[in-house]
Amino acid sequence: MAKLYYQEFKKQMAADPARELRIATIFSYGANEEESDGILDEENSEDTSALDQPSRDFLEEAIKDYNKMFHTNYDTSSDKFQNYYKDVSLRMKNKELDILIVVNMFLTGFDATTMNTLWVDKNLKMHGLIQAFSRTNRILNSIKTFGNIVCFRNLQKRVDSAISLFGDKSAGGIVLMQSFKDYYYGYESVDGRRMPGYVDLMEDLNHKFPLSEPQIVGEQSQKDFIVLFGAILRMRNLLLSFDEFKGNELISERDLQDYLGRYQDLRDEWKRKRQESTDITNDVVFEIELIRQIEINIDYILMLVKKYHDTHCEDKEVLITIHKAIDASPELRSKKKLIETFIAGINDVDDVMNEWHSYVMEQRDHDLNTIIAEEKLKPEDTRKFMEHAFRDGEIKTAGTDIDRLMPPISRFGGGGRAKKKQGVIDKLKTFFEKYFGIGGSVSFIEPSHKEITYDFDRQETLSMVAEPETPYGEKV
Repeated sequence: MAKLYYQEFKKQMAADPARELRIATIFSYGANEEESDGILDEENSEDTSALDQPSRDFLEEAIKDYNKMFHTNYDTSSDKFQNYYKDVSLRMKNKELDILIVVNMFLTGFDATTMNTLWVDKNLKMHGLIQAFSRTNRILNSIKTFGNIVCFRNLQKRVDSAISLFGDKSAGGIVLMQSFKDYYYGYESVDGRRMPGYVDLMEDLNHKFPLSEPQIVGEQSQKDFIVLFGAILRMRNLLLSFDEFKGNELISERDLQDYLGRYQDLRDEWKRKRQESTDITNDVVFEIELIRQIEINIDYILMLVKKYHDTHCEDKEVLITIHKAIDASPELRSKKKLIETFIAGINDVDDVMNEWHSYVMEQRDHDLNTIIAEEKLKPEDTRKFMEHAFRDGEIKTAGTDIDRLMPPISRFGGGGRAKKKQGVIDKLKTFFEKYFGIGGSVSFIEPSHKEITYDFDRQETLSMVAEPETPYGEKV
């Protein structure tokens, strides 16, 4: 069965290159009959010696596909297969594999919080069923609050039996999600309470906070909006796991961006109020991870900018879409002025993407030199510090790294040094937020016929792969 699934995926991807996924399979010898006691016969992950020849040949070919995909060198021999097992495990946890097809593997002891869906085509029961289902139940963040189980066999009675035996007999509703209809239209909980559905929440949003109103006035109204829109974001997160939700969102993409923009404006406003006053309540939670789930990245914005440029900067509707998209994004709001300044000067640009990279690098150097001059920082140390920050994806303020950048200041200045240091940290953080994540990367073939991938954010070469058949200089 694993072979059939793997071959079908390969066939469909070959027929449609747009469906390209990173798929792997792994299995070793195991008895083929069903488990009599419900305990999964967990594999000996290192033993392939008992595989019959057709199975071993197939596994060899699948591992060759894997080697080609990740530039590794594994096979079914004892030592290399053990390393293949470890490598697959690591890539699963790091989200480098999209789908992994297994036979009695990675079902006990394997824990990856990023794994979200288990497809089951096996008559699991009792302890084995709980073992297998538990691979997806690790909560990662507010986006992944549950795991998905898709069964190709009717396991409902076995699920109920296993939950009754290994947990609370009335826990079925806790373990299993409600139906799409329940989340969409609302339902009655086990204690008799009416649980509002997505339709109810959207009606409240349109009635209480219509987009026709320019702004939300009053602290209580703002709080009500934050709570309601957060509930909608959480409900959308649940509904996105159902195919039926597509086409039934009850809101256009542009209107959603408008509401996201308002939500972000209030987040900025409340953050500022909390810094200025201790009277502002702290019980309001902003669902930032759920906003990032529908994140609009810089590539999407640049695609719109190119579209705007191609209309000779006359299609103002595209311009409005760009501004709305930036306002809706937590990551791009800090880059708003940078992007808008770039858009204002693209009339005479030939290649938008190349011009963007040149513009970003020029502005980044200018802004960093300004900070160095204003704060009298050590130029080389500061540039190296920021290079490391872009490489690591964060500004590290612990330790003495910041102190090494600063000019000598008397330690007996009545707290002036601490204030000066915090000012430097704030400026470098603002600089980092403005430029991190917008450089992108480019791949090209250099004279020795190696494919080079260069990252503009980190300002370093990410990978170098031999590609002897690719012409020198060809952009990938």
